[in-house]
Amino acid sequence: MRIAMVGTGYVGLVSGACFSDFGHIVTCLDKDESKVRTLREGGVPIFEPGLDLLIDRNVREERLSFDTEPARAMAEADVIFIAVGTPSRRGDGHADLQYVYAAAEEIATLIKGFTVIVTKSTVPVGTGDAVEEIIRKTNPDADFAVVSNPEFLREGAAIEDFKRPDRVVIGCEDDRAKDVMRELYRPLFLNETPILFTQRRTSELIKYAANAFLAVKITFINEMADLCEQVGADVQQVARGIGLDKRIGGKFLNAGPGYGGSCFPKDTLALVKTANDAGSPVRIVETVVSVNADRKKAMARKIIDAMGGEPNGMKVAVLGLAFKPNTDDMRDAPSLDIIPALLDAGATVHAYDPESMGEAKKMLDGVTFCDNAYAAIEGADAVAILTEWNQFRALDLSRMKQSMKTPLVVDLRNIYDGASMRGQGFVYHGIGRG
Repeated sequence: MRIAMVGTGYVGLVSGACFSDFGHIVTCLDKDESKVRTLREGGVPIFEPGLDLLIDRNVREERLSFDTEPARAMAEADVIFIAVGTPSRRGDGHADLQYVYAAAEEIATLIKGFTVIVTKSTVPVGTGDAVEEIIRKTNPDADFAVVSNPEFLREGAAIEDFKRPDRVVIGCEDDRAKDVMRELYRPLFLNETPILFTQRRTSELIKYAANAFLAVKITFINEMADLCEQVGADVQQVARGIGLDKRIGGKFLNAGPGYGGSCFPKDTLALVKTANDAGSPVRIVETVVSVNADRKKAMARKIIDAMGGEPNGMKVAVLGLAFKPNTDDMRDAPSLDIIPALLDAGATVHAYDPESMGEAKKMLDGVTFCDNAYAAIEGADAVAILTEWNQFRALDLSRMKQSMKTPLVVDLRNIYDGASMRGQGFVYHGIGRG
């Protein structure tokens, strides 16, 4: 099948590359000429493990291409995916749909023959209706169907998630479109992947509901961690104890500095706004949004308190800047709240992240960025671990202790054992471990 993917951001690029690896002919479209040029020259504008090799293979085998001009690709396409950004709208928190609607207008003028138009972007309930109305108004003679097909890709594991997903959700009420979507995802039938067909509005809500529920789990275990610190319990054992209950499950029960990234912050906020507009507020999610924002500020205070409450002139080594490991994504990362608070308290910050420092430099002022973890740690009064990159899990502790001015570690990801660290002479503070 021929696919046009509108948008070469995280979702569009990963989805386009994976569809081409299934054997489909994919053209990824973007208005950004420099990004398209980079992709044509073999570069990849985002970090995602394995994506560079996937793109290279499918470009060489002529199943994947990149273009700024959409006319030919859209005219030939059996399926057109809209995979553009839907950031939070300034001022009110609603999802900003201007790029989705602009894509719909352009698609309407270029499609020929029956075409399935799929919203892959995360969009509020009713967006598919609006897209259909835009296309119908722009081109009354167009033969098309609008489908919702939300993505459930974890940054850092996106290729595996696409090729071996828990489920594929398709919101569709047109029989011809259902047949097209079944053919599109036919390679997944071999893995017996559940394909869930729903109404379009239901599909749109499934995406928001899934992300909100996971955000609730994260926020819940973070509050349990605070309680554990007050009563002398261990949040990791609490998480394991409740996670073994199959009704709860162990995923997303790792206490930390709060959720960030491209999805949870904007999607929980957008769901709150959508629910309020519908007259059916989601109070739990409202609370989660508020608690998570406070969480990041509280983590900065935790580091400051561990340093005696007045870190003026003291050096903090921050290990990890991205919101999670195996990505360079800095969107709503806890580091963006924690580091400015440390700087405001008078501390100096030396930071290192394996992948995200290019982005971090655009977003954080007053920080010294280092070439490796040990360079950041040298002469530090405290080390704060903000992201659980694998290379931070087995640091040379003897070297680390010798190079630090004060052997203080604030581990906001609980990647070290407190008793072992203290036994080696460190002053160690974890999350939710008494």
